[in-house]
Amino acid sequence: MRRAIAAIVARDLKRMLRQRGRLVSSMVRPLIWLFVIGTGFQGMLEGLGRGGYQRFLVPGLLSMVVLFGSLLASLSMIYDKESGVMRMLIIAPLPRAVVLLARTLGATLIGICQALLLMLILFALGYLGVPRDPALCALGLAAQALVCASLGTLIAVFSKALEDFAVIMNFVIFPVFFLSGALYPIEHLPDVLKAVALANPFSYGVDLLKHALGPEALFDPDFSVGKDLLAMLTFVVLALAVACRRFSQAPVFESLTRAFTAPKRH
Repeated sequence: MRRAIAAIVARDLKRMLRQRGRLVSSMVRPLIWLFVIGTGFQGMLEGLGRGGYQRFLVPGLLSMVVLFGSLLASLSMIYDKESGVMRMLIIAPLPRAVVLLARTLGATLIGICQALLLMLILFALGYLGVPRDPALCALGLAAQALVCASLGTLIAVFSKALEDFAVIMNFVIFPVFFLSGALYPIEHLPDVLKAVALANPFSYGVDLLKHALGPEALFDPDFSVGKDLLAMLTFVVLALAVACRRFSQAPVFESLTRAFTAPKRH
């Protein structure tokens, strides 16, 4: 079983390395936000707080890379379904939940790798120093990537076609990012939007990175470290439980299994 999981994860990582255009674009997107949005708001908020707005953006930009990277990695499940690769996976002598968790693990590692690459770029540009708590930073990246990968897996198992995944992802990804405290503190939002942000698991990953990267930013974190971890863990467990149940009971997968396991008639 370990070899099967490792093979599934390695396949996803190799796919990421082959898609160099997507990897480059994943680095360009947060840098545009940093230099364009960050510079504009930096001038407006100059003189407030104890640090710059661009430094405040760094945890959110790292989380942005994780969000896009993990969700796009989950998109490969739809490609595999349409290309027939998923057929080979579901007839393998593995529980379906293991297949799904392996794909989630692969998406998680892709999100972490892209975030680490962005950290190196930001460090070279002088926008990021040594994290105040390196262990908490590593935990925050891993937890945020797992949250995003679980969200992507949940969307993928309910999507029957590539177009369905794209529509749902576009509907989800921007509210998840904008209402997360990545661009502005949650406490400054109106009550209705604040309630949505509090229900957003992505908010707690952004907040955890704020704790880990240091107190240099313009605003303080919104939650405690314990609350961040508890909220993310709860979402991951619930999302993967629903996804595994759906993956096991989805009619398309049941029909594929019957087609490949039924005895041949001569």
